[in-house]
Amino acid sequence: MSDPLAANALGGAHSTVALDGDDEVLSGEAVAIEVQPVGLFFRTLGALLDAILSWAIFLGYLAVRYWMLGAVGDPALDRILAVLALVTAFVIVPCTIETLTHGRSLGKLAVGGRIVRVDGGAAGFRHALIRALIGVLETYLTFGAVAFLTGAFTARSQRLGDLVAGTYCQKVRTPPLSVRVPVMPPGLESWAAIADVARMPDRLARRISQFLDSAPRLLPGARARIAEDLLAEASAYISPVPAAPAEAVLVAATVLRRARERRALALADERVQRLGGVDVSL
Repeated sequence: MSDPLAANALGGAHSTVALDGDDEVLSGEAVAIEVQPVGLFFRTLGALLDAILSWAIFLGYLAVRYWMLGAVGDPALDRILAVLALVTAFVIVPCTIETLTHGRSLGKLAVGGRIVRVDGGAAGFRHALIRALIGVLETYLTFGAVAFLTGAFTARSQRLGDLVAGTYCQKVRTPPLSVRVPVMPPGLESWAAIADVARMPDRLARRISQFLDSAPRLLPGARARIAEDLLAEASAYISPVPAAPAEAVLVAATVLRRARERRALALADERVQRLGGVDVSL
């Protein structure tokens, strides 16, 4: 069984991992940014919560109307008020909430999502209005069947209103990243005093760091295999290569490289400060 974390850790060692075009947003600087759309299950759950809110508003109107007027009243006025209540509960309220919260309705807040444009920008009133109007058809008049089927066959779980408005539900609640600071493995301190890893390319160093971050989540066999592959590639830039397990060597090289980069930055800062105190006026 292939391990997706292992594939990401290897990076460009044996293949180039390309992101799906539907999961990328191209920024103004032409940089592809990976985004995560909310899945169909959570979109359905969020839509159900939003529908409950809308129905609660409409049923609240009916309760207030019969409590205040009872069974008597002008039938024509009742129909007008009922239509206004329907429009308010199922169009105006959802549109207003999404506009004021920038795409965060009650249901989307519960599932950790937010409505954004397909280019990653913030959705506005026009997008919220289109989604709300079409939502009456696909969510309420068809009991959610059209919205569910459309979401099931689109890459970002977009319903019909999203396709027309040019929006989708982006995941904004992500698990916190754990900060892992590598330390020099025991027994390699003397090697670190004479080792040279300065020639290691930045791209390779980043792949090694990604592997070390994800190593605890890898299967033992995949973890050892990736460590051996990365060390075989990095050994050309590590002098001398110590007699230690592959992963320990990668950790030691990473610690050494980061320490020397910090020293280089500190020296550069000192040099800039010294030059700043020199009078260069003619």
